[in-house]
Amino acid sequence: MTTEPTVSDKDSLPALPDRHRVVIAGAGFGGLETVYRLAGAPVTITIVDRRNHHLFQPLLYQVATASLATSEIAWPVRHLLRGRPEVTTLLATVTGIDANARRVLLDDGGSLPYDTLILATGARHAYFGHDEWEPFAPGLKTLEDATTIRRRILLAFELAERESDPQKRNALLTFVVIGGGPTGVELAGTIAELAKVTMPPDFRNIDTRTARVVLIEAGPRVLPAFTEDLSAYAQSSLERIGVEVVLGKPVSDCTAEGVVYGGEKLASKTIIWAAGVRASPAAEWLGVRADRAGRLIVSADLTVPGHPEIFAIGDTAAITAADGMPVPGIAPAAKQQGRHVAGIVKARMQGDTSSKPFHYKHSGNLAQIGKKRAVIDFGWIKMRGALAWWIWGVAHIYFLIGLRNRLAVAINWLWIHTRDQRGARLITQGRSNTDPPK
Repeated sequence: MTTEPTVSDKDSLPALPDRHRVVIAGAGFGGLETVYRLAGAPVTITIVDRRNHHLFQPLLYQVATASLATSEIAWPVRHLLRGRPEVTTLLATVTGIDANARRVLLDDGGSLPYDTLILATGARHAYFGHDEWEPFAPGLKTLEDATTIRRRILLAFELAERESDPQKRNALLTFVVIGGGPTGVELAGTIAELAKVTMPPDFRNIDTRTARVVLIEAGPRVLPAFTEDLSAYAQSSLERIGVEVVLGKPVSDCTAEGVVYGGEKLASKTIIWAAGVRASPAAEWLGVRADRAGRLIVSADLTVPGHPEIFAIGDTAAITAADGMPVPGIAPAAKQQGRHVAGIVKARMQGDTSSKPFHYKHSGNLAQIGKKRAVIDFGWIKMRGALAWWIWGVAHIYFLIGLRNRLAVAINWLWIHTRDQRGARLITQGRSNTDPPK
């Protein structure tokens, strides 16, 4: 029986003789795609992540709104890489990089040596200088975020069932989503359907159909990455299912009592942040330039300027596409970057050290608004309505990992579609520090 080697200040993971050492920080779409594409190359790979699972983030909002269970959109990294003996998986947090010594620093004081380093450390939600809002308006980037939001949504209905004061009950039944991008639109639409379609038969003292779902967007329209006609369709669809859409009024305060936007106060006990993200501190670790969102500004081939042995991909990296627009922080872009970096590493192993610029191919934008409502923009074709909704569902099921998960999600969606029931409506852990502040 063998045991997995440990990492300390003095010792590091042993590499196979004459093997190039690749360290990948982050087991998201970009990091895993790089691992897959390096199969067969003469390398040893160490993949480091602070969590033991790979997360399918595009469906994270469905966990937050009780449509899917956590296990249906996340998979243990070790299990995914169990057939790759040259890959070592470590549960650890990267705290810094010693670029001169070519070592990745870890939270336990240990470090990892590398010949090539790939930074795929992702991003977290950002509050534009108001981090004090986070306890009142959690964002949505991790499974922990999703279960926290799910708990707050479901708990609000439970507390409203027992509340006799009309004003307090109204605040409990008011749900605010800040940010009109795909995540905000999908959250708002699903919460509205949850309140107005799924929940009504379950309660006796309240009519959940009276719940208010308010989507606040500081810009002039929702889904700004889509064309104006699709944005307009998304807004009208949201309003048809009962979402109040507020445009052009940025939020100026979030508290335990509610939000302030455009000088107006709105009492609410459940606020969800979907308005912005900030990259991991990878640029700070290396002392290199970053954009306003903290993303490391990389060279055309995705290397860090001055460090050809270090790459940054996914939400960690800032790079422009051929049309001059920033490459979006979405899963297809991260996977394309992972493939590109793996190709460069393999080419270098064969003696080809030429620079190979990354070319992003946009595969389209998709967003679900509600049942039988979605918008799709593939560039060459634009769709809306029920057909777009079916294509959205098929596309997401296709990209899930494993037949079991595809079947589970498909059955869940079919059940929700036909019966208007969501089986993941569980409030777990009792009262905890994930409850909203009083």
